[in-house]
Amino acid sequence: MRRIPLANYPAVSPAVYREMGLNDSEYALIVETLGREPSYTEIGMYSVMWSEHCGYKYSRPVLKAFAEYRKAQETGALENAGVVPLGDTGYGVVFKMESHNHPSAVEPFQGAATGVGGILRDIFTMGARPVANLNSLRFGPIEGDDPVNIRNRYLFEHVVKGVGDYGNCVGVPTVGGEIYFHPCYNGNPLVNAMSAGIVKTDSIASAKAQGIGNPVLYVGSATGRDGIHGATFASVELTEESQERRPNVQVGDPFTEKLLIEATLEALATGKIVAIQDMGAAGLTCATCEMAAKGGLGMEIDVQLVPRRESGMTAYETMLSESQERMLAVVEKGNEEEVIAVFRKWGLSAAYIGTLNDSGRVVVKDGGVVEADVPAKSLADDCPTYYLDAAEPEYIAKVQNADFSVLSEPEDYGTVLLRLLSSPSIASKRWVWEQYDQMVQTQTEMLPGRGDAAVLSIREADGRRIALTTDCNPRFCYLDPYVGAQIAVAEAARNLSCVGATPKATTDCLNFPSPEKPSGFWQFTQAVNGMAAACDALKAPVVSGNVSFYNETPDGAIYPTPTVGMVGVFDDGVIPVGQGFQNDGDLIYLIRPTDWEGEHGIGGSDYLSLIHGRDEGKPPRLDLAAEAKVQLVTRQAIAKNLLHSAHDCSDGGAAVALAESCLAGNKGAEIRLAIADYGDQKWSAILFGEATARILVTVKEGVNQNALLDLAESAGIEALFLGQVKSNDRFDAAGLIDLPLSALRNAFEGAIPRIMGK
Repeated sequence: MRRIPLANYPAVSPAVYREMGLNDSEYALIVETLGREPSYTEIGMYSVMWSEHCGYKYSRPVLKAFAEYRKAQETGALENAGVVPLGDTGYGVVFKMESHNHPSAVEPFQGAATGVGGILRDIFTMGARPVANLNSLRFGPIEGDDPVNIRNRYLFEHVVKGVGDYGNCVGVPTVGGEIYFHPCYNGNPLVNAMSAGIVKTDSIASAKAQGIGNPVLYVGSATGRDGIHGATFASVELTEESQERRPNVQVGDPFTEKLLIEATLEALATGKIVAIQDMGAAGLTCATCEMAAKGGLGMEIDVQLVPRRESGMTAYETMLSESQERMLAVVEKGNEEEVIAVFRKWGLSAAYIGTLNDSGRVVVKDGGVVEADVPAKSLADDCPTYYLDAAEPEYIAKVQNADFSVLSEPEDYGTVLLRLLSSPSIASKRWVWEQYDQMVQTQTEMLPGRGDAAVLSIREADGRRIALTTDCNPRFCYLDPYVGAQIAVAEAARNLSCVGATPKATTDCLNFPSPEKPSGFWQFTQAVNGMAAACDALKAPVVSGNVSFYNETPDGAIYPTPTVGMVGVFDDGVIPVGQGFQNDGDLIYLIRPTDWEGEHGIGGSDYLSLIHGRDEGKPPRLDLAAEAKVQLVTRQAIAKNLLHSAHDCSDGGAAVALAESCLAGNKGAEIRLAIADYGDQKWSAILFGEATARILVTVKEGVNQNALLDLAESAGIEALFLGQVKSNDRFDAAGLIDLPLSALRNAFEGAIPRIMGK
């Protein structure tokens, strides 16, 4: 029975489908596929599934640079998240990162909260119990009384509250992340949420629908009108009218999510669920067509059977709603009541809404009326892809050829250090992470501020440890997207190595401007190719991720921000190391490549940006082979219990890293730098330059010291002696900087609370 057009459905016209985000050729392809004009509900379903957010129509061809993604795409093995084996324990780490940028720009609390909820569902829908959340957040400047900055402070405060409230209430610890401030994010904050969970590797749940005649169950919260066309909203630029899209932002309920986690894991344990998927972007449309397409089957549902919390909802609204805390499951026929009983025991909606068949089509009925009848594969897999024009932006040549020879040296290097430590991007984020519950589930072993990565001891896997981090320096990516993306990967791996974990796999959140502009697409392709090469070199393949385009406003585009999330695994028996100096008299060494040559300078550094107001130069050179050696030596030294601390040198350079280690351990340091070790560089570059592949470590004088030097020599890298840890409450760097720890602490710890008036 074909549907009868209802009075409240507009006629499908070019104005209608263009407003939904489809172009004329895509509409023509839909007509060709269906052999007729689509219904209003059908065109709505196509518009969300063929949006960039869901269909990856611009990014998919480029993402094939990631070997594991390409393999999964070609074999049909793509799932909700990636999995890394946890040694030989029989368990794996399931992890992924996703963006919720546009929703957070217009409704920061709910945008951030539902970003956390959505990524959690990607984890437990695979049968994994979530054990950790992380986040990577970007905002415009928050200092001062400029109206734009006041708005940035509002966004910052409410995003942080949304992240904290949802994670705290759902009972999953927020254990790490990063926060960065820059004018390029004015009006377009980035909210990237990462989650990790633990699963038995022989019990991973799939979204692949199987079994003709098996019933389809809807479980979780009831469906409302929130979030309709949320995927489409994420696939356009932000404008002054974007505030009108607040109804496109979903509303989260973490207490329901907690119930859904427990109910889903219990229901999966019955062995009666054949397939399961989160209803995230594109809601019921995405879940029905993707599950059916993955299994090569058809699915028929009736929206009258869908639990709804609002009266009068149409099939179109029901299929496109992105209400939170909902799942779709395929259950073995005859066992649906057993599974339904589990969800109802936890106080959740559970309803039989349809059945699998062999038609290969998704049929949506509203009672007796067919509202949609489309090939599942067409919606899920056949979104047209485009390889767009790419052109290097004009600014690249200008910024990379900047002349720094005329820059004067600071009159007081100590004043520069204090300014860097108090800049919001570098300053302590204690004001933020103290709002998060880091210890719920009692598996968190290294808290924020203690080490370069979060460390958890996994109870199910006999205490085997994992490490987690998120990283990206968008300034480097702006100056050179290829090298900048590689540096992001290298820094993430370095942070894991600093605590003693071996990097195993990567997830990403690729935040870029519009790909439909040649400059934006060039930035994207360069970054993806750079990231792919770095992940291959460091043996940490991309196994999951997300693309977020159209991050720009009428005032300009964000810097390319390919955020890297990475998971590391500890060898059995390895004890994690923190970043804080521990013992008076410990020797401080800088582990670095032997061919450092002092040629890195200050290009792209926080020093150059903050002190001289210039985002220019080339990013520091990155030798991936040397980077791997530096990290390996650090991990070997930690495994042999040689090191008392290890800390990555990155934002703010060596001087900031030394100051952070002093503060983390409440110990002073006496540094005796020799300018001869740095070629002909200026002291500003030596102290504040951000050369790659450098790790600051401390070791006890004597046997341990010699063992460290032997490891470095065997690997062909350098261990450069810098000085000693002191219990004198001062940071003294070659007489160039001599400050009490109290001054460092006031700058570092007090900056964000002062700005926020807390």
